[in-house]
Amino acid sequence: MLTIKLNNGVEMPILGYGVFLVDPKECERCVSDAIDVGYRMIDTAQAYYNEEGVGNAVKKSGIKREDFFLVTKVWITNSGEEKAAKSIDESLKKLQTDYVDLLLIHQPFGDYYGTYRAMEKAYKEGKTRAIGISNFFPDRFVDISNFVEIQPMINQMETHVFQQQKKLREYLNKYNTQLMSWSPMARGENNIFENKTLKSIAAKYNKTVAQVALRFLTQENVIVIPKSTHKTRMQENFEIFDFTLDNNDMEELRKLDSGESIFVSHYSPEFAEYIINY
Repeated sequence: MLTIKLNNGVEMPILGYGVFLVDPKECERCVSDAIDVGYRMIDTAQAYYNEEGVGNAVKKSGIKREDFFLVTKVWITNSGEEKAAKSIDESLKKLQTDYVDLLLIHQPFGDYYGTYRAMEKAYKEGKTRAIGISNFFPDRFVDISNFVEIQPMINQMETHVFQQQKKLREYLNKYNTQLMSWSPMARGENNIFENKTLKSIAAKYNKTVAQVALRFLTQENVIVIPKSTHKTRMQENFEIFDFTLDNNDMEELRKLDSGESIFVSHYSPEFAEYIINY
C-alpha cells in the first residue's frame, strides 16, 4: 500500500475504507469484509454511531493492532476541552484500543479550539498518533493553523473530480497539512459513472470509472476512503495501483473541477443550523 508521510513523520495509507452511513448493525460485517480484501485504514466518527462495529471487526481479525490505521472524529456535541477529552476516551473504549492513529475535529462549529486543545493533549499522551481537522474551509483552516500549538496534520474535505479543492490545497501546502478526501466518488452524484471523460479514460486502461476517479486523486497525493457495503466493490476500489494515468489524462480530469461542493455549503446559515442540531 502506498503511504503519505504526515508533517510529524507518521506514515498513513493513501487508501482506506470509510464507514459513513454504514448501518451500525452492518458495520462489523462490512469492516471485516474490507479487512479481508486488504484494507488496513478504517475511517469512522463519533457521529456515525458505528465505532463499536469497527472495533469488533479489528479485534476479531486476528491482525496486530499496529498493522491498522484507525481514524475517528470528535462531534460538535462533544466540543470544548473537557467534553472532547471525555469523548476521546469513550471512542477508544468503543474501538477497543489504547490509541487511534488519527483524531480529527469533525466540523468547524462549537468550541473547536477547546476540542483541539483536548486533541493536542491526547496526542502528547499517546492516545493518538496524529491530529487534524475536517471540513475546515480555507478561512477556518488558516485561522486554526495560526492559533494552535500543533499544526493540523490532516484536513478531511469533500474532494472528488468535480470538487478538487484547488484553492484550499494552496494553503494546505503552505502550512504542510495533508488533504484527505471524503466522498471521493461524489456519492454517485453529478452522473459521475456516466461522465464521458471518465468513461473514455476508464476504457483506455481497461478499468472502471470508480477506479479512475480514485486513481486520479491518489496521483494528486490525496488520501481517499471510499465506502461500499459490497465486498466486490470494496475489491474494485482497492485495485487502483496497477495502472498510472498519463499526464494528458490527468489534465483532462483536472478540467472536470467546478470548484464548488455538489452537496452543501458550510457558509450557509441553514446548513450551520442543521449540522449544529444534528
